[in-house]
Amino acid sequence: MQWETVIGLEVHVQLATQSKIFSGASTAFGAEPNTQACAIDLGLPGVLPVLNEGAVAMAVQFGLAIDADIPETSLFERKNYFYPDLPKGYQTSQMAQPIVGRGEVELVLDDDVRKRVRIHHAHLEEDAGKSLHETFSNGMGRDMTGIDLNRAGTPLLEIVSEPDMRSAKEAVAYIRAIHAIVTYLGISDGNMAEGSMRCDVNVSVRPKGQETLGTRAEIKNVNSFRFVERAIEFEVERQIELIEDGGKVVQETRLYDPDRDETRSMRTKEEANDYRYFPCPDLLPIMLDSAYIEHQRTTLPELPTDKRNRFETSLGLSAYDAGVLSATRPTAEYFEAVLAVCGDAKQAANWVQGELSAHLNRENIDISNSPVTPEQLGGLIQRVLDDTINGKAAKQVFAALWNNEGASADEVIDTRGLKQVTDTGAIEAMIDQVIADSPVQVAQYRDAEPEKRGKMIGYFVGQVMKASRGTANPQQVNGVLKQKLDEA
Repeated sequence: MQWETVIGLEVHVQLATQSKIFSGASTAFGAEPNTQACAIDLGLPGVLPVLNEGAVAMAVQFGLAIDADIPETSLFERKNYFYPDLPKGYQTSQMAQPIVGRGEVELVLDDDVRKRVRIHHAHLEEDAGKSLHETFSNGMGRDMTGIDLNRAGTPLLEIVSEPDMRSAKEAVAYIRAIHAIVTYLGISDGNMAEGSMRCDVNVSVRPKGQETLGTRAEIKNVNSFRFVERAIEFEVERQIELIEDGGKVVQETRLYDPDRDETRSMRTKEEANDYRYFPCPDLLPIMLDSAYIEHQRTTLPELPTDKRNRFETSLGLSAYDAGVLSATRPTAEYFEAVLAVCGDAKQAANWVQGELSAHLNRENIDISNSPVTPEQLGGLIQRVLDDTINGKAAKQVFAALWNNEGASADEVIDTRGLKQVTDTGAIEAMIDQVIADSPVQVAQYRDAEPEKRGKMIGYFVGQVMKASRGTANPQQVNGVLKQKLDEA
């Protein structure tokens, strides 16, 4: 039997406010445990939450970016459940009337295939604390779990998709698209390692052609693109094998263990949990008029899909190049700054994706912290375009700039004497000397069939480039060499 995978995602995005969603406590990452949780975050008696206006603006901006419905009225509710890191016994969230309604996100898959994934809604909520399962001791040799409430009250935007994805690759493409949108908007840093973005993955399988959805399993709190892909692949295989062996998939919550590369059951979920949602008595409804929504629209930057399309249509880049260069806002901004200096989109794309990317990856440096500035790289490309240096010398100049051995490409070129030799007389003199010093190779070249000479000429080119210390213009060298070697 052939099977179809059905995937829906709930992506939790930490909003980039400096304070929490209902209090003035800091949201800074990395503080000592339980040093950034105030009485409001803990829900102590007598406290009143106050909504963070910045979180509202960020949610609306996201909604506009995915062309979603933005309702005039949205409500906060209390979602009641017990968990050790939720001291209030409830989470302030939204369900019946969320701040962002239906929208959609465009995915770009392999071979530039486009697919749209529907967004059911996105809602604001507060985060809970964090349970730390490292080994703590109570002094009697018993292991304990620590509770860090620093995250309690951190503003989250939970983005709920429809079950429109059909493979792990589509799911990863969707998460990358969400990541690109929120980071372009500046409403989140998207740092999955620090918990700024994580997702719950709902996976089921069904026979191909069947309309009814299969029984789903929910994989909680997956925090990397790679883990999402691996978790889905494992879970799909697990469910198919279970059904084909005569078993039945149970609706349950699972976790992904990256060390074992497997999902494991956490708890069964035969029925939807009764969270006893009811309107939060401490928070008024959010009322948004059209003027406010239009003001937020004016703050939107050029979004990833629009930038990608512009790179293709206006700059003439390939779909692949445009996709890579628009994938993150820092990369796009770096590329456009290089282009502003050198004026050649293709060369700028090649250098950013080639030499620069290789150095960044090798030393695990983000492009925002590149030792080579866009102005320096643009200046280097200019010197390649105007034939001041050749490709080999350009790599030497780049290495020098990377190691902070010069303030500009021009300075490195002058200091190292890398300026390309284009004087025909000087090149001919070097070629004559190489030919005179290589009688055996010249004879072999002239005795060879014409179709074989193309490969053999490389020896002479190499000798001339060696004699010029790499500064001779390769095109001129090839042309003059061929003319002289082909003479009877």
